[in-house]
Amino acid sequence: MNQTNDIAERINELENVRALRELVDNFSILADKKEVWRQTELFTKDATVDSYVNGELTSSLKGTQEIGTAFEAFLSNFEIVYHINGQHVVSINGNKAQGTLYCRVDLINSVNGKKINNTSAVSYKDEYVFENGKWLIAKRTSTFVWQDRKEINQ
Repeated sequence: MNQTNDIAERINELENVRALRELVDNFSILADKKEVWRQTELFTKDATVDSYVNGELTSSLKGTQEIGTAFEAFLSNFEIVYHINGQHVVSINGNKAQGTLYCRVDLINSVNGKKINNTSAVSYKDEYVFENGKWLIAKRTSTFVWQDRKEINQ
């Protein structure tokens, strides 16, 4: 392989890493805006989302319709939704990739006139597929590592 091909491959990999980061960041931004149906466009049509809390499977969703309906119902419980994405490590193999994303999620609602912040640390294990010129989430496994709930002062 000559150096020109090597540089082109490296640039392609960097572009894919960047596109995958934008994918997971856009997922979080759309969740914060509660734009659930735009969020479902980031998944393959037959995507799955499994969620674990305390090591137990709490939900298993398949397909964008089921994912969107469940996300919409869940997010409707909160006045403010706020994600902060941290580390994101990916491994790309052709038109497929795997990744791990760490995220802190703050969900704020009112209970008896008090603002309550439900904070979670979440680890996402993702499988991505490159389809029709863009990366999509094919499978997301959400593990809620820890959760905290407390009143916030405003």
